[in-house]
Amino acid sequence: MFESLSDKFDRAFKILKGHGQITEINVAETLKEVRKALLDADVNFKIAKQFTETVKEKALGANVLTALSPGQLMIKIVHDELAALMGGSMQELNLKNNPSIVLMSGLQGSGKTTFSGKLANYLKNKKGKRPLLVACDVYRPAAINQLKVLGEQLGIPVFADIDNTNPVDIATKAIKHAKENGNTVVIIDTAGRLAVDEAMMNEIEAVKNAVTPDEILFVVDSMTGQDAVNTAKAFNDRLNFDGVVLTKLDGDTRGGAALSIRYTVDKPIKFVGTGEKMEALDIFYPERMADRILGMGDVVSLVERAQEQFNIEEARKLQKKIAKNQFNFNDFLGQLQQIKKMGNLKDLVGMIPGIGKAMKDVDINDDAFKGIEAIIYSMTPEERENPDMINGSRRLRIAKGSGTNIQEVNKLIKQFDDTRKMMKMMGNKEQMAKLMRSMPQQRR
Repeated sequence: MFESLSDKFDRAFKILKGHGQITEINVAETLKEVRKALLDADVNFKIAKQFTETVKEKALGANVLTALSPGQLMIKIVHDELAALMGGSMQELNLKNNPSIVLMSGLQGSGKTTFSGKLANYLKNKKGKRPLLVACDVYRPAAINQLKVLGEQLGIPVFADIDNTNPVDIATKAIKHAKENGNTVVIIDTAGRLAVDEAMMNEIEAVKNAVTPDEILFVVDSMTGQDAVNTAKAFNDRLNFDGVVLTKLDGDTRGGAALSIRYTVDKPIKFVGTGEKMEALDIFYPERMADRILGMGDVVSLVERAQEQFNIEEARKLQKKIAKNQFNFNDFLGQLQQIKKMGNLKDLVGMIPGIGKAMKDVDINDDAFKGIEAIIYSMTPEERENPDMINGSRRLRIAKGSGTNIQEVNKLIKQFDDTRKMMKMMGNKEQMAKLMRSMPQQRR
């Protein structure tokens, strides 16, 4: 997401970098490119125009023209205004009641049912809640089955009243069921339509009035562009929802919806869906998103994802093995699997400052580790435990078993050996000191 916008912003700021002297004309040219970039990203014209006017006013007020690093100061002003446009700061869900009620709204196909499952999974695993999923889409049997499958997969109960065609009645019964069974959050998945219509609005409004939800979330497919903004306005006029959820941000989207919705309905974006997996759900941080749009990466989110997979006890065991030079292919495989759990590989690379921009045209497939895993799984348990025993004939057998060739097996084993040597050296203070002493000293 925002790759195209990020590229265009980069080109816009090159106008400033290409001049020895910064003038009002340079600033105006840069902002003209910024506005064009926003419009190309499907941001509403009025919003793009107001954004650039605000930036220009602040830029000239901050004496960008006489600053030591005018380009950097200009980028900071654009960054701060982008973050403000997207909401300024992260907004938490309001879940103070027991049970707390979350009502989903949105058009058919926006991803409400999938998001309901993702949210339930997030609240259960990261917030210690006991969620109950409620199937209130009485028109689409597939939606009820989908919710049941998700619930079973996640180990989360689903309340469904198959023969009941009254969503208000189903939602009311579900809340009673939640109270009786100790569920702390009730997530109500409602019906959608292909377009906004009166019958749908009346129905969801009736559900809202009957259950008085703590949170009403509007779920929107970010790939629908300006239509998403119009739909958000129609829903907000009737429901006065509390927050927006942007789904399918991993798709081919220009990102304008994220920038326009917040401005149009004055409601925060609370979550973004970044993939099909149930873990592919991110809290929306406007500042971090502004960082990424401007090619600054997002180290904080990267560290947070790593910490979620980090186990202190396992890390201690691994440290001891590295110190004794006992790091093996089982440990190596474990590290790969932890990286995979952190999310989409290209998304992770994009979080590293400077790297995302350099790798934007490189196709990083999520299956990148499959060949490595196949090679390791083709080893015997003894070979994985003792990599030094893997001789030529064993390598040939591993290559055949993994559907690869001997060159790929040799390459992996060499990379593994190099990694193991480096890890051992880093764990040995004396060797590190010796290495540092042997390096050429910089002349003073």
